[in-house]
Amino acid sequence: MKKIISRLLLLVFLSLPFSRSIYADQLTQSKPRVVILATGGTIAGSAASATQASYRPGVLSISQIIASVPDIEKLADLKGIQISNIASQDMEERIWLELWKSIDHLFSNDLCDGVVITHGTDTMEETAYFLNLTVRHTKPVVLTGAMRAATSLSADGPFNLYNAVALASNPISANRGVMVVMNDYIFSANDVTKTHTVNSDAFSAPGFGAMGYMRDGAPQFYRENSNTHTSSSVFDINGVKSLPVTEIVYAYAFSSAVAINAIIDSNAKGIVIAGVGHGNYNKEISKAIERGLSRGVAIVRSSRVAEGGVDLAAENYDIKAPVSFNKNPQKARILLMLALTRTKDCAEIQRIFAEY
Repeated sequence: MKKIISRLLLLVFLSLPFSRSIYADQLTQSKPRVVILATGGTIAGSAASATQASYRPGVLSISQIIASVPDIEKLADLKGIQISNIASQDMEERIWLELWKSIDHLFSNDLCDGVVITHGTDTMEETAYFLNLTVRHTKPVVLTGAMRAATSLSADGPFNLYNAVALASNPISANRGVMVVMNDYIFSANDVTKTHTVNSDAFSAPGFGAMGYMRDGAPQFYRENSNTHTSSSVFDINGVKSLPVTEIVYAYAFSSAVAINAIIDSNAKGIVIAGVGHGNYNKEISKAIERGLSRGVAIVRSSRVAEGGVDLAAENYDIKAPVSFNKNPQKARILLMLALTRTKDCAEIQRIFAEY
């Protein structure tokens, strides 16, 4: 009953006009309308002291976070909605679907001009890529977070959120796909990944670079996202309650086939191999792959290596599994998940990976 009531309240809240925001004193109808969907993470985290490294993520509410950002109300007419308040390592499929439903509702009913999502950094790239493939609208969706808790000395969350709202409210951000803003850089959801565990400069796009950067509240773009995304995507998840179960198997020196065989026996629909080098794996895993393919499990080769990707020029030419091209294992998993909502054909899955 609580979930039903919460959902009804959310729908009513989303439909309210933006004439006066509870977060701003002076608003005009000429301002862009931006909704911030909060999911928790370090940007909502709190520590016992301003210099302590350990902290509790997902403590502050979105209203508290917005209130901590000077001049943010000058950028846009804001609304904040608390979707969840978790550490992003605890991200769940149901939250992804809730984010998608909320964004689709907002854009389909012209209730805002852009969406910002505050998110923990551990799985931010995965949420961003999922939305990049499923939000079939041209209006901007921007994810941001923080590497330092909100209570930390020189917390990076407030400026990241300011930049994210500035980006989402700027008309030139439309039809560029879902983006991530961290440390002044603008990244495409297609190729952004977390490359440092704790440093404030934690995100990059290996092999591609950032799409642009934020300066003085304005975006400067110097490249495009050339992959199919958002409004051009074929992935329609309207009415979808769960996605095909897809797992990742990590390859390493003399790795056994225990994990991949267990996944095959669990009736998973898809497996991504995080292979060594150019998506390679040993003979034990190769035998298991043959077994999985014979049982109708879709298998895609990716690589644990940060740059270079995996193409069709394999070392072992009898490998039948499609390749991920420039997708790292975690993103290949998401694309395979969505591909399996449309097809089980290996050739068609390979075509999808080439396009997206």
